[in-house]
Amino acid sequence: MPPVADLIDIRQLRRSCASCGLQELCLPAGISGDDLARLDAAVRDKRVLERGRALYRAGDAFHSLFVVRSGALKTFVTDENATQQVIGFHLPGEIVGIDALASGRHASQAEALERTSICELPFAQLEHVTSEIPALQRQLLRVISREVVQEHEHLVTMGQQQAQVRLAIFLKSLADRYNTLHRDGNHLVLPMSRHDIASYLGLVVETVSRWFTRFEDAGILEVRRKAVTILRPDLLAQMCRPAESDSGSKKARHPAAN
Repeated sequence: MPPVADLIDIRQLRRSCASCGLQELCLPAGISGDDLARLDAAVRDKRVLERGRALYRAGDAFHSLFVVRSGALKTFVTDENATQQVIGFHLPGEIVGIDALASGRHASQAEALERTSICELPFAQLEHVTSEIPALQRQLLRVISREVVQEHEHLVTMGQQQAQVRLAIFLKSLADRYNTLHRDGNHLVLPMSRHDIASYLGLVVETVSRWFTRFEDAGILEVRRKAVTILRPDLLAQMCRPAESDSGSKKARHPAAN
């Protein structure tokens, strides 16, 4: 007999797009009736990835877009020394795989950070359905645009020289994404490791750990392993602005560090 957890996952994955709790974030938003049924029929696979399993690898041929239903993914590239550079973290309702739209091959690898369920949208079928359902086509473009905006925000974050500003922007962005999911944005459970965060922010892991500690000492956060409680969202927002982060650091009697 399969474990109870497996039975629960299978039951959840059998839900259609019409009853999915992510439909306001995902493609079905604003679509109803027969159109929604046609989209649901185009979803080829609703499956679970265990932690550490790859959804696709760099160089794989592009066939589908993927939507995270639960859990989280990271996307990364690997250099000639097998060093990972994390380029994105993906939460429920977010689409992955758009990196392959231009060339027809994935430029990065997507990997599950924890037990993650995904919906696979074969692109050929998706193109056919969207060509006949204008509302779905608009929604697809909106969702892709949202992913592009997140990439732009990451570039802005990487442009900040101060390590504490990068980390503050990362945490605030994650809190905002939690709020979009109707979760409590002040209580984060980080599925990614400190090494992943450091790679994503272009920092060394010791710097990330040091600034988590300094934020905690300043009363901004409470950190319990992967659980992070934002105690002072106002101060965290101030830390996202370089001009004010210096004064915030001085108040906490911590010099700026990279």
